[in-house]
Amino acid sequence: MKVVRLPGIHHDGNVVLVSGSLGHLLINAGTSWYQALQVERITGQLGDAPLDRILLTSRRFPVSGGAAHVSQAFGDAPVHIHSAGQAALETGDFFTTWANRYDSDMPRTSTHGLSEGDVFPLGEGEVVVVHLPGHTNDGLGFHLPHLSTLVVGALLPRADRPTRWDLPGGSLLDVVKSLKRIRRMKLSSLVPLQGPAIRGTDHVKDVLDRHLRFYEEAVQNDGRPPTSWERPASTAVWLTPRTPWPLEEQESV
Repeated sequence: MKVVRLPGIHHDGNVVLVSGSLGHLLINAGTSWYQALQVERITGQLGDAPLDRILLTSRRFPVSGGAAHVSQAFGDAPVHIHSAGQAALETGDFFTTWANRYDSDMPRTSTHGLSEGDVFPLGEGEVVVVHLPGHTNDGLGFHLPHLSTLVVGALLPRADRPTRWDLPGGSLLDVVKSLKRIRRMKLSSLVPLQGPAIRGTDHVKDVLDRHLRFYEEAVQNDGRPPTSWERPASTAVWLTPRTPWPLEEQESV
């Protein structure tokens, strides 16, 4: 099995192409801003091979905005999202997707529902759906068990950026529960919304522990981040500390 991370551009999240002898699937599609470029990048990896399906980690615009265009470019490849996010994509809801904060329309996108435990066999391995609410109630992770790798979306924006829980569908308590679940998986690689993969079992644990300490302190602070932190930009799905968290050099997937 081959896993290729196509780094996010500007506001876009990482796009991950997973290929095996039984087919090819895409995890996330970026915003609609760079959707034509995404098609070129995916085509460069696939060549003449078909794209079988697109899996989305949530309804948020940085991962879902380009899904309709990418799907159409690859022969209407089916788009899959947690059932709680289907209505938002199919109606072009620009509020709960957060597309309105980017001064963008949300393209109406036909979808198929996903649930915890769904499996997509790819030959040399499989992709397993993990429900990870918190940043939003339809949040998903995609687990590649044979590689001990999990691809997440806005639940973990980057190693040095904690997620927001104050957007539509968010829950701080669910963020804590979902990250504790990820920690129990004892992964060797974690692909966040943006930036390089977090590699190495100890490094993954350290990053998750740092995030969990932050959220558990926020719970004790009546659900508020530290007052010393900057107010996040309207487009940001993460919080930015005044003093950046250290981000160690990491290998890319």
